[in-house]
Amino acid sequence: MNGEILAIGDELTSGRIINSTSYFAASHLFAAGHKVTAMATVGDDPKRIGGALVKAIGRADFVVVTGGLGSTTDDITSEAVSEALGLPQTLYPELLELIKDCEAFAKMPAMEKMAWLPSGAEVLKPGAKMAGFMLVYAKKPIFFLPGVPQQMRELMLDRVIPRLATWQENSFSLVRQKVFKVFGLEEAIINDRLASLEEEGDRIRIGYYPMGAEVHVSLTVRGETAKEADGLFGEKAEKIVSALADVIYGEDDETMASVTGGLLGQKGYSLACAESCTGGLMSHMVTGVAGSSAYFRGGVVAYANGVKEDVLGVAEQTLLEHGAVSEETARQMAQGVRAITGADLGVSITGIAGPGGGTEKKPVGTVCFALASAEMVQGCTFKFGGNRAMVQGRAATMGLDLLRRYLLILPH
Repeated sequence: MNGEILAIGDELTSGRIINSTSYFAASHLFAAGHKVTAMATVGDDPKRIGGALVKAIGRADFVVVTGGLGSTTDDITSEAVSEALGLPQTLYPELLELIKDCEAFAKMPAMEKMAWLPSGAEVLKPGAKMAGFMLVYAKKPIFFLPGVPQQMRELMLDRVIPRLATWQENSFSLVRQKVFKVFGLEEAIINDRLASLEEEGDRIRIGYYPMGAEVHVSLTVRGETAKEADGLFGEKAEKIVSALADVIYGEDDETMASVTGGLLGQKGYSLACAESCTGGLMSHMVTGVAGSSAYFRGGVVAYANGVKEDVLGVAEQTLLEHGAVSEETARQMAQGVRAITGADLGVSITGIAGPGGGTEKKPVGTVCFALASAEMVQGCTFKFGGNRAMVQGRAATMGLDLLRRYLLILPH
């Protein structure tokens, strides 16, 4: 079935909040075998909401609308829908009772508006005050979900996807999908390596999505039967892995930090980080993974040369002869942070994030790395493009990737 997604809220059109609900809805609808043909974002304006909804209904087999179902004055989705579709607002007593039972109702009597829905609405989750609802209009299902991400996701998975699956039985093929996480190759090079797969028919779709320092490659395969879908998917996934090899660091929900942390845990190694130009970003990525306390000992943000010397033990002569941005300094930083934390492995990053500070020999984007263990210390230098935030993000990710490659005994 072909569907459209309509997200509502001034907070979205002003850019104050990222529209994560449409992304979640689209990805799960697609994985369930549906095709999302359009996504729109509309501010809190009744006429624009109504106009966008009517157009979507006219084009799609189903519509998912998110946002504007709360109790504040700018939550106007229900009223706008009633006006646009000619369905009068109707009080739902069971919803009103649930709302009145809330402690907040005494202070916010305006919450009653959440119990008024367009005539004919079906509450998606009876027993919940923020239940969402469904309308059947022009013989098409229209789903209205709250804009609060957690509430929306729960209803999307527990109510919307199952209802669509039974709405028009056997109307779509079986779908298999996987996202490969890639670091170390540009999108154009990845595309070139996988171009031949894209020519193998409509049942195969490959997407390329730059995500910060990484490129995420999605493989989607459709089949009329589970056996056909699984067989075709396995064949194409194997070809992608063969073409991209060790620049694929993970799949689906895995991150560079979670993959690297998993390897540290498996091998029983502890880690410490010494960072300059990244300002602790690599350490932040590492500790963003639940359970990282099992392997992360700590980090030092040594921005000033004095801190590099006094805390990490970088020799003054090294800084004078080679500079703060050098493999020599990076090696001593990695050894120093390993020594003061007692970690098995030390990783260091020092570079020029920009926009100033670059020279002809060491332009902006030059970043030096080192990894130290009890047996060795190795360093390397890379040149990253982009603005300051991009250089920092790429450098922090590269630090983790160097660690990953060391743990897997892969070449740099």
